[in-house]
Amino acid sequence: MSDDATADGDVRGDDPLEPRPIEPAAPEEFGLTQVWWGDGKGKTTAAMGMGMRAAGHGYRVHMLQFMKGGTSTVEDVRGEYNAIAALPGFSYENSGHYGWHRFHDGTDDDEHAARATGGFERAKAIVAAAGKADLSSALPLDGPADDGVHMLILDEICYAGNRGLVDPDDVRELVESKPENLELVLTGGHERPDFVTDLADLVTNVRKESHPIESGHSARKGTEY
Repeated sequence: MSDDATADGDVRGDDPLEPRPIEPAAPEEFGLTQVWWGDGKGKTTAAMGMGMRAAGHGYRVHMLQFMKGGTSTVEDVRGEYNAIAALPGFSYENSGHYGWHRFHDGTDDDEHAARATGGFERAKAIVAAAGKADLSSALPLDGPADDGVHMLILDEICYAGNRGLVDPDDVRELVESKPENLELVLTGGHERPDFVTDLADLVTNVRKESHPIESGHSARKGTEY
């Protein structure tokens, strides 16, 4: 019996684990709102993992980051930016200010607020553009986010809302305004973002049991950036 034949004589098809070219496609079941929050590591990582999975199916994905503009312990060009740039259909923007809000690192908290406000205006524009696009159809993998996306990741927007850098009521209105077929993923914050959890279809609390920072480790290249 050949390697391609089963015991019943059927011929097997292609190896299901064999990578296939990524071609533009449209998701059949997108349209939910997800919230990822908590004091544990992995919220952004989980969101980007879903983005990678969606892009692998040919769906158009965009990530807009709030509050992540780099620090003295993190390189400006993170590993995920290089990976996203190499993946068809996945794009990103960063609206964060250097440093971390309310940390004594010499950064200007007013600038944090200004950058967060700009990022939120950009988020509204992308959501509005998605509302004008036909999300039931395939979208060009190299098209701008302004022409519509199937999945939008707003990374650390919950953190920005909890800290008052963006108005929580405005975030809520943004969620309520999203088009039916847009998968919207909100991440961030150690405090529960009550302003959006009741609107979400999926809410995940990423809890910390231990973290290497507690034993003196700083952010590590390849795991945190």
